[in-house]
Amino acid sequence: MPPHVFRDHQVFGRSRVIAEPGWSAVASLGRRLASVLLAVLMAVSGLARAATLELREVEVERNDEGLHLSFTARFDLPRAVEDALQKGVPLHFVAEATTYRSRWYWRDQRVSRAVRSWRLAYQPLTRRYRVTFGSLQQTFDSLSEALTVLQRNAHWKVADSAQLEAGERHYMELSYRMDTSQLPRPFQIGIGGQADWELSAESTVVLPDSN
Repeated sequence: MPPHVFRDHQVFGRSRVIAEPGWSAVASLGRRLASVLLAVLMAVSGLARAATLELREVEVERNDEGLHLSFTARFDLPRAVEDALQKGVPLHFVAEATTYRSRWYWRDQRVSRAVRSWRLAYQPLTRRYRVTFGSLQQTFDSLSEALTVLQRNAHWKVADSAQLEAGERHYMELSYRMDTSQLPRPFQIGIGGQADWELSAESTVVLPDSN
């Protein structure tokens, strides 16, 4: 039967006309199914490559001087982020440690907040990476060396001893993220909603009692 020929069918004594799809319709349906399958595969592949950041080895030390924090932020830069870095877009990373005192009768009281930030930039002329931390600047030959400085934090003082009350329960909320708010404004608009640029992680730690 030629394509798109209509055929009469009898259904419960009534007559209805249905379309008999031809080869062109079948081919079109096959192309649509292939497109959907390709889109699904691309989405799954994108999820597999999605940016991930993990906070590991989170440790707190409480002594007479105050509260000190050590942690490691494990991540690799996604391809899109690394490409932007190579093209001269500096990246900013922020760690924030907030300490609270638990209160059963009211919302928990924030007793301290400490913030650290880093700036990572690539210098095309020298083909080296520069990490800026406060007034300190360091240069590295490879990206992996530069990222090590951003990822490892040891003995960071996040609260004074006077801010922590003896006999009270305290806990600390740690967050680490790539701060896209410091990217050039046109660039911020272009990356909106892209998972590669959503590098962040959080961790909560109950503080040890004072000795």
